[in-house]
Amino acid sequence: MTWAGLDVPAAGTVTGPAEPPPGELGESAAPWRRLVSRFRRNRPGMVALGFLVLVLGVAVAAPLVAPQNPAHITLTQINQGPSAAHWLGTDDVGRDILSRLIYGARVSMQVSGLVVLLAAAAALPIGLAAGYFGHWLDSLLMRCMDALFTFPPLMLALAIAALLGPSLTNASIAIAIPFVPGFARVVRAEALAVREEAYIEASRSVGAGPLRLLRRHVLPNVASPLIVQVAVSFGYALLAEASLSFLGFGVQPPHSSWGTMLQSAYNFVVDKPWPMIPPGVAIMLTVLAFNLVGDGLRDSLGREVFKVKAES
Repeated sequence: MTWAGLDVPAAGTVTGPAEPPPGELGESAAPWRRLVSRFRRNRPGMVALGFLVLVLGVAVAAPLVAPQNPAHITLTQINQGPSAAHWLGTDDVGRDILSRLIYGARVSMQVSGLVVLLAAAAALPIGLAAGYFGHWLDSLLMRCMDALFTFPPLMLALAIAALLGPSLTNASIAIAIPFVPGFARVVRAEALAVREEAYIEASRSVGAGPLRLLRRHVLPNVASPLIVQVAVSFGYALLAEASLSFLGFGVQPPHSSWGTMLQSAYNFVVDKPWPMIPPGVAIMLTVLAFNLVGDGLRDSLGREVFKVKAES
């Protein structure tokens, strides 16, 4: 009989991984087509994905679509409301809010992507090693992750950012570190479940090494929950960046991010509250869109989507 790509005779002797027939590897795209089909039926997820694509496109094309120079100061038009000249009004030094919002999307999306990339890159080997090898290595790595969990994420990011100094790269590193324990635990949990599967034991019995097992069997099964976690974490990373920038540890003037826009508008929130509304709404909608996309991926993406890769 066949179990997860291994030919196992009735006597219990494992002969080794079964090679797929010629042309069968081309069917590996079918699970992705099923994923796309399921996700397309998720209307909130599709609307959220379209919104994120729009935000990303506007951020990339900021020099082309921004109506004015985001750093241009007009002291005679401070904290103005929406008008024909400034569709979303002006800030505390007369800069065009719409232009700053467009350029701020660049910084916010860039930091979110960098944070999630750094956190996933650090957490993946930690979670795989802890979940697959277990024993003392699992205890050591997870106790280190537990130590990071004891600090409130924002406070930990603030402390790291204060040590590294205010800059875009340092803010990304400071925000990424609190994300590592959560990612690592997701990967570890999946690795623990996969290593107990019968086909893992069968592969070991025919001489497959740990690296080969991790690459061909464990990693593909870990990918789907990690993708969902990453999608949701983009929103949290954006919120964390806005918080650090609001407190002065993120991107520095004259560059703008949605967090720095909130910071500059906060000083006039009682008399002129309007400048806080556009960046606040932008943050709210973008975080909501990331969460909806994450929910859609969770409903559409299962371990079986990657099963062909694990068996090939």
